[in-house]
Amino acid sequence: MKQLSRRTLLQGVGVTLGLPILESMLPQAGWAAPGVSSPTRAAFVFFPNGAIMPDWKPEQEGKDYQLPKTLQPLKDVKSDLIVLTGMAHDKARANGDGAGDHARCSAAFLTSSQPFKTDGADIKLGQSVDQFCASQIGKQTRLPSLELGTEAGRQAGRCDSGYSCAYTSNISWKSATTPMAKEINPRAAFERMFGNNGEDAKAVARRNYYRQSILDFVAEDTKRLQKQVGETDRRKLDEYFTSVREIEQRIERSADEAKRAIPDRPAPEGIPRDFAEHVRLMYDLMVLAFQTDTTRLCTFMLANSGSNRSFKEIEVKEGHHQLSHHRDEADKIAQLQKIDQYMVEQFAYFLKQLKNVKEGDRNLLENSMVLYGCAISDANRHRHEDLPIILAGHGGGTIQTGRHIKLKDETPMSNLFLSMIDRVGAKADRFGDSTGRLNAIG
Repeated sequence: MKQLSRRTLLQGVGVTLGLPILESMLPQAGWAAPGVSSPTRAAFVFFPNGAIMPDWKPEQEGKDYQLPKTLQPLKDVKSDLIVLTGMAHDKARANGDGAGDHARCSAAFLTSSQPFKTDGADIKLGQSVDQFCASQIGKQTRLPSLELGTEAGRQAGRCDSGYSCAYTSNISWKSATTPMAKEINPRAAFERMFGNNGEDAKAVARRNYYRQSILDFVAEDTKRLQKQVGETDRRKLDEYFTSVREIEQRIERSADEAKRAIPDRPAPEGIPRDFAEHVRLMYDLMVLAFQTDTTRLCTFMLANSGSNRSFKEIEVKEGHHQLSHHRDEADKIAQLQKIDQYMVEQFAYFLKQLKNVKEGDRNLLENSMVLYGCAISDANRHRHEDLPIILAGHGGGTIQTGRHIKLKDETPMSNLFLSMIDRVGAKADRFGDSTGRLNAIG
């Protein structure tokens, strides 16, 4: 059996399809061979408007903790994650700048930097941790990073108490003045991942016209590849191609449903009208991106900071942001908890999908780190300490999961970022307002 390069790609007219890691790409000794390992990936998932913390925080510490109500959907992957409490984002606080906590929440989430208060073009923040890593390891993959979301944003104008919309719409920042615009359309994200630079526009137009699968465009390469690999790899390829096609079909169904609908504001083509389906499609694209080593760095905004989306599918008719200022009213708190748990359900889906992808003697979740959280805890009081944070994945075997870690109050989130930077193969002595590495996770 011929050994394949780990950079093997399937190519066709205007498309390039990455492959999962196959046995044929490894030395005879396989994953046990010295120096043979899977890369460590990092994903950062942001949710807005804080959380109802009494239903989020476990009471017990260590390995014997019980998942509280909001985190119950994670019961099947409890052993693959750490619940972290006691972390803070000082740069999300006013620090003399007055109102605007929601804008600062998303701005500081991955930058640990204080945003310059402006609604003009003179935005200034700091480089986010994903882009810091991309600047060092991004050239090892086809895409340095992938930025996703579910709500369109603006890069200018006023969105929160004198803060630019750029701060509320982005968590990924290439530099202090350059946010990385997120993609909210699953079809466009799919084309970005697998399009072939230069010819992709024509290929996309042709594929849309004939409704052809991307797999049709790489059919010849696929036939050649299947002749070169063994039975185990052929089965793995069949599973992979099936998942690619299923995602394409879901994108097509979403586009068709949007065209048939007659609401006041129809969804753009390719964007599911159902929130959960939209989120899960994006999560599935992140799994594909990691599985094929298209990128090792992803960010995902479940909604823009301060989002006022309603969730009628779970019988929450009022807007999320409006409810978050609940003034301790029991009914509003109960509705917010339902939103929190609903989002955690989608996150649990993502972790299970990662865990289902095998990589040698491990799985994709074991070879990843996934940060899930917000830079606001109690949105009613705009608190930026004791944040709702989960770190899922084993970081290539370097993270001791299955625990609730209660940290010293005011532990900077940037300490966690430093430890994640180490594990993806980048280097930094400091990041943002860090005071050291978060050794507790190792």
